[in-house]
Amino acid sequence: MKKFSMVVHTSLQQELADFLRSMHLDSFMFSHIEEHSTQLEHDAFLSVRDKVVGYVPKVRVDVILDSASIATLLQEIRSSAISFKGQGIYWVTDIDESGEL
Repeated sequence: MKKFSMVVHTSLQQELADFLRSMHLDSFMFSHIEEHSTQLEHDAFLSVRDKVVGYVPKVRVDVILDSASIATLLQEIRSSAISFKGQGIYWVTDIDESGEL
C-alpha cells in the first residue's frame, strides 16, 4: 500500500474533491494548512488576501491505494481539466501497516 499526498491552494479544493469522487475512490481525506515561505513574495498566483495575511491557505489531500492505482490516479490528475500546473505539489510514501481502530 502507498499514500498519495497532494497540496494545492484552497481555491481548488472543490474541483479536486469532485474529481476524486469521479475516480470512485474508497476514501480520501482533506486537511487545511497554511503555507509560509520566503518564495511567496514572488508567486504570481497569490491573491491580495494571501499577501496581506502573510501565508497561503492550502489544502492537503491524502489517499491510500495500491501502487498500480497510485500511478493511474497521478496520470488522471495530470491529464485532468483542472489547472494544477504550477499550483500544487505531491508525494507518494510507503505504508507498512494500516487498518481501523
